[in-house]
Amino acid sequence: MSRSVLLLRAVNVSGRNRVPMARLREVLAAETDLADVSTYIASGNILCRTPLDPDAACDAVRAAIRVEFGVDTPVIHRTHAQLVSSESAQPFPEGDVKFVHAMFLQASPSEGAIEVLEQRLLPAERIALVGDDVWIDYGEGGVHSTRLTKAVLDRALGVAGTARNLRTARTLIELTA
Repeated sequence: MSRSVLLLRAVNVSGRNRVPMARLREVLAAETDLADVSTYIASGNILCRTPLDPDAACDAVRAAIRVEFGVDTPVIHRTHAQLVSSESAQPFPEGDVKFVHAMFLQASPSEGAIEVLEQRLLPAERIALVGDDVWIDYGEGGVHSTRLTKAVLDRALGVAGTARNLRTARTLIELTA
């Protein structure tokens, strides 16, 4: 049985877009065809058996969250194999697990997006595209000092995405194994 993670974007952050994970599990069990559903931390990581149609599953989860919680958030699917492949190819293995982030995208980014974002990097920051995932090393300043804000990333990439730090990405790999 293969397992996947459905990643919600911007839930339970800064007191906005509240989606209680216990209630979310109940709603998903009642309103979707997902099997073996669990969640990991409150930032929107839904673990489940890999759905037969991941796009339809993402749409169903998004609709259920919109109806139940009044939150409209993109839902991004990654299989265990995709997580492993992306993490093993990420170009910043020496980076701090708190400051290296994977931004999982719904689709390929706009042409030239990484080049546009490179122009906004602070001296200690690095960025790279690995498949449909953008890896960012925020350096010692972390996400709090970057100029790569959500709005800047969204505009340049042209596609929805959601970020997890390397520690969380590695935990998701373990939990979907």
